Formats: sequence, C-alpha cells, structure tokens
Amino acid sequence: MKYIEIQGTGGPEVLKPAEGPVPEPGPGQVLIRVQAAGVNRPDVSQRQGHYPPPPGASPIPGLEIAGIVERTGTGVTVPAKGDAVCALVTGGGYAEYAVAEAVCCLPIPKGLDAVQAAAIPETFFTVWTNVFDRGGLKAGETLLVHGGASGIGTVAIQLGVRFGARVFATAGSDERCAACRKFGAELAINYRTQDFVAECLRVTGNRGADVILDMVAGDYMQRNMKAAAEEGRIVMIAGLGGFEAKVNLLPVMLKRLVITGSTLRPRPPAFKARIAENLRRQVWPLIEARQIAPVIHAVLPLAQAAEAHRMMEAGEQVGKIVLKT
Repeated sequence: MKYIEIQGTGGPEVLKPAEGPVPEPGPGQVLIRVQAAGVNRPDVSQRQGHYPPPPGASPIPGLEIAGIVERTGTGVTVPAKGDAVCALVTGGGYAEYAVAEAVCCLPIPKGLDAVQAAAIPETFFTVWTNVFDRGGLKAGETLLVHGGASGIGTVAIQLGVRFGARVFATAGSDERCAACRKFGAELAINYRTQDFVAECLRVTGNRGADVILDMVAGDYMQRNMKAAAEEGRIVMIAGLGGFEAKVNLLPVMLKRLVITGSTLRPRPPAFKARIAENLRRQVWPLIEARQIAPVIHAVLPLAQAAEAHRMMEAGEQVGKIVLKT
C-alpha cells in the first residue's frame, strides 16, 4: 500500500510518500480501505517529535479515517466486511489501508461522503469527552471556546449551541470570527485586538463562562481563571502557548473552579467505545438531520500531506483539512 512516512523530526518536508505491506487486523480489529483521512494538530506535534505514538500504535500519522471495511479480526461482528465507516485510530490514517478497533468505528452518517466523514472522529470524540463529560456542560450554561475556527472549535460551537448552551469563541482574525458566528457563536472575540476576559465578563454581566475549552494553555490559564464563572470548569486539550505558566491560584479557591484536561489518543478502546456510543445515540441524529456538520476547509491528495501540514501551521483555515486517497 501507499502511505505517508515521517522521515525524521522536522518541518512538513519530512512527510514523504512511501510503500509498504498492508497491515493485518488483530482480535477485535478491522482493516479499513481508507478513502479519506483527517489532518489534526496532534499529527503536526508527532512530526515535530513532541507527541510520539503510544505503545503498539502505527508510526504512520493520522488519527481519523473513513472508508470501507475490508477484513475483520477474530471476534468482530460489527462492523462487517463492506460496511462504510469512519473511525478513530491511534495512528496509521495517512495510508491506503489502516487498522482500527471495531469499537472505535461508527457508520458514516446518512447523506455524508467519505471526505466529510473523515473530518468527524477526532474532533467529535475530543469535544464530547472534554466539553460534555469532563466539562459537564449543561443547557443554559455558557461555553467559551478558544480557537473557535479550528476543526475542534467549529464542532464545539455547533454542539454547544445544539445542546442548549450560550457559546462564545475566540479567533485570530475578523474573518475567522465571522465564521464562528456563522456556526452559532453568540460572541466571537478577535484575540489579537480584543481582551477575551473583558469581553466575556461584559456580555455575561460580570458572571463569566461556566465551561472553557482551552487549547492554548500557557499564559491563557490565568486569564481563563478570570473569565470563568463561579463553579466554572476549565478543560485543557492542547498547549499551543506552552505547558508552563506562573499563576495565582487564589481564584480556584474563591470561585471553586475545576481545572482539568485530557489526551484521547492513549486511552484504551473501552473508554473510546463509550464515547462512540454517546455520539451514535446523541450526535449522529443531529448530523443526519443536517443540524450540525463537519466543516471542511480543504481536500488534498494523500501525496500532498506535507502541504496539508503547511496549511495547518499557517493557522488560517476554518475547519478541517482532509487527505483523499
């Protein structure tokens, strides 16, 4: 099969087309003929040497795919050979074939093609487990989403709105802020020209946000604590601003804040299976009813994975970048 290999740590140029054997599905796994694969920020971190694959995972980048089940491992009855699925994988997505845990596969939602479906798993799994499970977002609460125009951000905005929250977002340009509003954000804050803390407090009558989804960390952490409401939950999912910061923790006590976070990739299949079931029951009907949708910024051939990474690092896209095999 053809796949994309990371030939050393470095910039996008280290992503090179290669050829190798088709992987074999083990017990509880399926082999998928990949039609499309999503590109995500963790892929960039892996290429840069900051996010190595967990033990046993494929060294090939790519955490989400869509395609057709080609073979099933022992013990697998669902999905079956020939089923069209999208899947969350621990690696191996930038390839013509990839192995996935059967419990991490979901049927491609009715009305979507493989390219659209490939933009779903990593972002929807991540948003669900962090905003709703860890963050405990409830109808009537306020959600602040940093990076609102990103793949994660566009999904968080849509899901927050559909589940009854008041949603605010930050983005790095007026155009990207306009996109956030298009997807349902009541307030979109250009973090280059506005203070998101002041804006969040102003619009909420000084109350703040109940849940903050943060992919920046660093010096945002102190500001997040200022922007949070009493009993607020700050959920960190990435560290684009670094993982170290000097902070005053008094607001944690005064506001009774919860600061938490997670990484999804190394979690066991059983954990991801629970998220998959929640998505199938509560989110798939919304997708099939066209109430929410993955947002696609660009579709490139698999061989142009390096260009996809350059595009992502430029930070100007709205939504997801997808590779088509």
